[in-house]
Amino acid sequence: MDSALSDPHNGSAEAGGPTNSTTRPPSTPEGIALAYGSLLLMALLPIFFGALRSVRCARGKNASDMPETITSRDAARFPIIASCTLLGLYLFFKIFSQEYINLLLSMYFFVLGILALSHTISPFMNKFFPATFPNRQYQLLFTQGSGENKEEIINYEFDTKDLVCLGLSSIVGVWYLLRKHWIANNLFGLAFSLNGVELLHLNNVSTGCILLGGLFIYDVFWVFGTNVMVTVAKSFEAPIKLVFPQDLLEKGLEANNFAMLGLGDVVIPGIFIALLLRFDISLKKNTHTYFYTSFAAYIFGLGLTIFIMHIFKHAQPALLYLVPACIGFPVLVALAKGEVTEMFSYEESNPKDPAAVTESKGTEASASKGLEKKEK
Repeated sequence: MDSALSDPHNGSAEAGGPTNSTTRPPSTPEGIALAYGSLLLMALLPIFFGALRSVRCARGKNASDMPETITSRDAARFPIIASCTLLGLYLFFKIFSQEYINLLLSMYFFVLGILALSHTISPFMNKFFPATFPNRQYQLLFTQGSGENKEEIINYEFDTKDLVCLGLSSIVGVWYLLRKHWIANNLFGLAFSLNGVELLHLNNVSTGCILLGGLFIYDVFWVFGTNVMVTVAKSFEAPIKLVFPQDLLEKGLEANNFAMLGLGDVVIPGIFIALLLRFDISLKKNTHTYFYTSFAAYIFGLGLTIFIMHIFKHAQPALLYLVPACIGFPVLVALAKGEVTEMFSYEESNPKDPAAVTESKGTEASASKGLEKKEK
């Protein structure tokens, strides 16, 4: 997992190019401000919309749309798994040819990116189809065994509109595969982030604290303690980071002096923020205090990361600032409101339990619609 915010002009990691400051002109203050502001906006969009969609995804009719629940055991093991993966990638890049590794990774993320982008744009694209559009239903079903022992492996329902979205996403995929353009990279990165926030669910706040705490240590160690994360970020040609050029004003769309933000800095705090939105809804007070508080905390934490990075001219582990902010701010609000017990005793029901889904369906639907109306 890549989760460091970096500025290549200041001597840290860059997406797809050297960091030698003698080969590139210094970025203008306007270009730097535009790059940082764009990264912040791109981080906020998947968190906000992913959190809204996370409220409804448990009621999806497709098995593939059901959320993956992260337990406390999963959360405790995650930093270890992430560390092993990161170190493994580092060793691969040191031992084997970077060109062939990135070719395999490009094909892998080409397929995943198309599916993620298609799933992301499908709800928005449905509004543009005319009522007379010939929409046919399809089902992809794989089973194992026969008779009473038959077991479903894949049961995916889709329609003609989904196929159109898949076709449009494939165009972006081919563009990324052929050009590795930063806009195509960001489209895939935003899709991965939104899907992650939507489909990865923490079962309670304590699990969220364990996950964020563990990745806090992971991020600090691999950025400050070694050069592993920065090296992987420079070598890894895949849409696992959001990038924006600091020389866009000078070179236009062909700019190549990138600042970047790892998707881990979006998805990990994002799933915690989405959990707090669902906790707000469970309180049945028609308010979203904890969601807005954690969302503001994320803005503060990422802004502080950018400021520190710009002052010290070194890549920063963004979770070093995001984790205390995203946990601390909501806990302080809970202390002020006397709801700490409710917050830490909140437990999400099993999304695959039909009774639990039916019971919460009306409340969650009305609350999420209310939030969307307020934002409009």
